[in-house]
Amino acid sequence: MKQIVLTGGGTAGHVTPNIALLPALRAAGYHISYIGSREGIEKKLMEAQKIPYYGISSGKLRRYFDWKNFTDPFRVIKGFAEASSLMKKLKPDIVFSKGGFVSVPVVMAARRHHIPVICHESDLTPGLANRLSIPGATKICCNFPETLSHLPEGKAVLTGCPIRRELMEGKKAAALTLTGFLPDKPVLMVMGGSLGAAAVNQAVRDALPELLKDWQIVHLCGKGKLDETLRHTKGYVQYEYIQNELPDLFALCDLVISRAGANAICELLALRKPTLLIPLPAKASRGDQILNARSFERQGFSMVIEEEQLNKEALLQAVAHLSQHRSDYITAMEQCPQTDPIAAILSLIEETV
Repeated sequence: MKQIVLTGGGTAGHVTPNIALLPALRAAGYHISYIGSREGIEKKLMEAQKIPYYGISSGKLRRYFDWKNFTDPFRVIKGFAEASSLMKKLKPDIVFSKGGFVSVPVVMAARRHHIPVICHESDLTPGLANRLSIPGATKICCNFPETLSHLPEGKAVLTGCPIRRELMEGKKAAALTLTGFLPDKPVLMVMGGSLGAAAVNQAVRDALPELLKDWQIVHLCGKGKLDETLRHTKGYVQYEYIQNELPDLFALCDLVISRAGANAICELLALRKPTLLIPLPAKASRGDQILNARSFERQGFSMVIEEEQLNKEALLQAVAHLSQHRSDYITAMEQCPQTDPIAAILSLIEETV
């Protein structure tokens, strides 16, 4: 049986694309193992998938001063030794890395043992972990056409991001039962990311009286960010977080307001959902969400408002424009050449093995 090691962690965005690949890898006859950090989110997510999980020591490479910058290099070295030992034990035919700092020692260990590595970069420009991993990679998959110019020629492949099949199988009727919404009035879904987004939440709630004239609203507002004063507002439901019912809510909604994390917007592209993107500002990140959003805007998939320009009036105008031109955005998404990222990545894995 062919052996593959998956790696990636730190956030759910470094894990969910790996989860999306699991059914195709199993069907292709691979025995799958996962290497991640000892206590990261990836451990819980992969163990729920019944995948053998191996935790290693990992450190974070920060762009700012922190006393841990003096100790984490030793944790990375320890992680490399542990990953190297696992390469001898597991004897994988290939490693697939989704990024995050825990992936760096795994990729380095694979390179030392002459095991081919395929990396996947979700954002428009490679993050630091993937930049460190690229020299050891055989191929690098990416989501955005613009990313090809940031990667070594001959290694880069535009595949798109693997999307969990269950997201495509939602039931509108189930979502109507969950929300209590009317079947003949359009639905706007608001997603602020797993932690919520205070600025997005505030702008939506400020605009709520106007929005509710034309829309029913599903608001995923983040942990601890429910507004109890709005609990019984007709046509408006709010949730801290939704997991199992998310495919049903996607099937129900007509438009989406979202942050611009790479995995989230690729899911919205696959689902053909016209979206108003409000990227995380550069001061709160390395600016990758802004680049992601502007790429989708150029390709005609989404509208963009940067957080600094976000207010009630701007949001209402954008939603009205998206609604009026909804079919144009859907047509642009249907013409996107990335039709099946899972098949493209599996093909690349098979060729490399």
